Amino acid sequence: MRAILSSLLVSLCCLHGSVHAAVPDEKTADIRNSGFIYCVSGQVNTFNPQMASTGVTVDTLAPQLYDRLLDVDPYTYRLEPELAERWEVLDNGATYRFHLRPQVEFQKTPWFTPTRPLNADDVVFTFQRIFDRNNPWHNVNGGHYPYFDSLQFAESIKSIRKLDQNTVEFRLNQPDASFLWHMATHYASVMSAEYADKLTREDKKEQMDRQPVGTGPFLLDENRTGQYIRLARHSDYWRGEPLMPQVVLDLGYGGTGRLSKLLTGECDVLAWPAASQLNILRDDPRLRLTLRPGMNIAYLAFNTNKPPLNNPEVRHALSLAINNQRLMQSIYYGTAETAASILPRASWAYDNDARVTEYNPAKARELLASLGIKDLELKLWVPTSSQPWNPSPLKTAELIQADMAQIGVKVTIIPVEGRFQETRLMDMSHDLTLAGWSTDSNDPDSFFRPLLSCAAIDSQTNLSHWCDPQFDAVLQKALSSQQLASRVDAYHEAQQILATEMPVLPLASSLRLQAYRHDIKGLVLSPFGSASFAGVSRDGVEVKK
Repeated sequence: MRAILSSLLVSLCCLHGSVHAAVPDEKTADIRNSGFIYCVSGQVNTFNPQMASTGVTVDTLAPQLYDRLLDVDPYTYRLEPELAERWEVLDNGATYRFHLRPQVEFQKTPWFTPTRPLNADDVVFTFQRIFDRNNPWHNVNGGHYPYFDSLQFAESIKSIRKLDQNTVEFRLNQPDASFLWHMATHYASVMSAEYADKLTREDKKEQMDRQPVGTGPFLLDENRTGQYIRLARHSDYWRGEPLMPQVVLDLGYGGTGRLSKLLTGECDVLAWPAASQLNILRDDPRLRLTLRPGMNIAYLAFNTNKPPLNNPEVRHALSLAINNQRLMQSIYYGTAETAASILPRASWAYDNDARVTEYNPAKARELLASLGIKDLELKLWVPTSSQPWNPSPLKTAELIQADMAQIGVKVTIIPVEGRFQETRLMDMSHDLTLAGWSTDSNDPDSFFRPLLSCAAIDSQTNLSHWCDPQFDAVLQKALSSQQLASRVDAYHEAQQILATEMPVLPLASSLRLQAYRHDIKGLVLSPFGSASFAGVSRDGVEVKK
């Protein structure tokens, strides 16, 4: 271990001379006196989390730019009020009524000046755009809402109507016990109907998702594509003015480059540091490290539409070849637990009888031989940047490649990036893909339907292309009851189907990691994603008004 750390430190010294801050040097001092720099790896293709499936937009930007009807407490995992100060569940879970908080102000930006606070029109506009395919806004900028599309919400919503200025009612075609939890995700961020009306008059609808307007604690101030995003505080924020006037998201270098920036003070916060860097982070007195259980899962998806992977026996055989314990030691360094289910162990519906797939390459070879499979060649698609559920996807792929070689299967690794990955995966040319999922909902439905339902194939979140009507029926049974025990039974049945069919192989459920400079205070690490930065401050800096 000492040799590894010494090698890494030498690399950091060498990198320091070549790493240039994404944020211009002349502005860094100003940020130090009036804000902080948050270093995160990823791309931003839209500022609307409704139109993203994961990544920086959902995990980091959404809590700053927008609010939702409901929130989830990061410590108790319970629903709590946000834009809706109270709500009612009627008709055994088929009708939901939200009473909005008064005097919530939208952000004032160079591209829009609001004339009124948030009201029911904004909520109706937001969700009609998503769910009503005939709505004039639905197809703007592509018309894809991956999370809600995977849940088939367009088919499940009967109506969304304004009862008065501060009351909105959702009527569903049938009861859905998960509905409130989905309204608490960042995918359900509320937009401004007044801003939409302005853009309609100006024939500039596409700007809605590129120049955001929300009610959140920070507003978009500057966007340098692929480099950095500057956020300015929303002075009229309903919870009170954020402590720091600005936050800069540095979207630059990954891996040791970002670690170098943290060590040299070019970053104040490092999101998702690699587990292999923990000892360096722990030993530096200038840094602090936070670890929390995460509602996430890393998994290997089999393309079940391609032979021989359309055979569950082949998928089981390949799974036996993967040395999961080695992944835990070489990728996560004690910051994850081996997954036995697509649900994290923290979920209330986790099946305690689930067992991690055994590592048995000899048995894998026997099974493949008995199926008449030899000289199998597979393509494994892998994201290039670190993820909340996997700090080193490429290294993980190399370990899986070596495991497969032991049973005579040749795996070719195909590195891909961002939305390009999702597009190419949906053309069905891949055999395997390393993927993962995290959610800001504590409801099991937010894992099962987006990842494995038939509807999720079209919404581009079901990367295994697996469709099982029996599995979908079990998920629907779980939604139709408000009784927790009945839902648990249904979700256990769903997990048993997955263990038999194995469209995906669960690998790990990772801790959330966050490293930051010692003078940064008030940073909350949530199991569900990044929390609001409104309460973040810096020791020794007088906050400018």
